[in-house]
Amino acid sequence: MAESHPDWVERHFSPADLEAIRAAVAAAERQTAGEIRVHLERRAVGDVLAHARRVFHALGMHRTHHRASVLLYLAVDDRKFAIVGDDGIHARVGYRLWDSVRDVLQRELRAGRMRDGVTAAVAEIGRALGAHFPPRPHDPTDAAPAVTTA
Repeated sequence: MAESHPDWVERHFSPADLEAIRAAVAAAERQTAGEIRVHLERRAVGDVLAHARRVFHALGMHRTHHRASVLLYLAVDDRKFAIVGDDGIHARVGYRLWDSVRDVLQRELRAGRMRDGVTAAVAEIGRALGAHFPPRPHDPTDAAPAVTTA
């Protein structure tokens, strides 16, 4: 089901792009008990990482069962991003995961391939979460949208 997004989103992502990102999140989340979300904003607000952490908490991502949530925050007009992981995943992977995801996303953004960068970053996050937080049959299903905007 298509979600409603501000008009500026369409200048950067086609409906097919957004669907590909939602599909990448769904595929990644099938590999893990963790949660992944992509949050898009038009412009960066101050310090990108600090703002992304506030978004992470505002979305309630710190309340997941395993503390294994990851937010991929992207200020699209500025081509700035941040990756925020909850305590559970960060304790297990440290900065290695974030550096790897950063490198993938940065490479694609520099080449002008925003959709490819986001989907590749989401896949990388899903693999890492799956290695440390494999799916469990009785975990509650998260109905939160895969892509949010502000």
